[in-house]
Amino acid sequence: MDIIDKIAEVFKEFPGIGERQARRFVYFLMSRSPAYSENLAGLMLDLKKEIGQCGECFRFFIANKGNLPAQAESKLCDICASVNTDASTIMLVEKDSDLESIRKSGVYHGKYFILGGLVPVVEKTTKSRVRIEELKKRVSSENGLKEIILAFSISPQGEHTDQMSKT
Repeated sequence: MDIIDKIAEVFKEFPGIGERQARRFVYFLMSRSPAYSENLAGLMLDLKKEIGQCGECFRFFIANKGNLPAQAESKLCDICASVNTDASTIMLVEKDSDLESIRKSGVYHGKYFILGGLVPVVEKTTKSRVRIEELKKRVSSENGLKEIILAFSISPQGEHTDQMSKT
């Protein structure tokens, strides 16, 4: 396997990216200047240094505002840490991009919980795929919680996740 194949394999791991698109990415990168590739590589390294994951909702967020490692700065994202967030509701979403879409709408002002995926209909073990146990722990520890909103896609996996989250 040559370097083009190896890099294409990495791109194929991205959601929605197949073989042809992955190869297009590789050829695009090869057509750019070395400075472009160096900048991209540096940004990817910075991403891991500056981004943390909220200990409450599991959202990725900019945690490192200084020079400390991301885990040393903050363990809660701005939504979970804010006193203006409505703690009486939690919205369950599949992934970070779903949370961001809902936030942009400006209609929801409660807390979130990122499940980390949907439960496949045919899979027996879901613990490795989604944060069901973390969700149970979070719900049982929340004081004043009145409502849980399930915001999953309308698909067989979304419906199955809905059913699994109610058990």
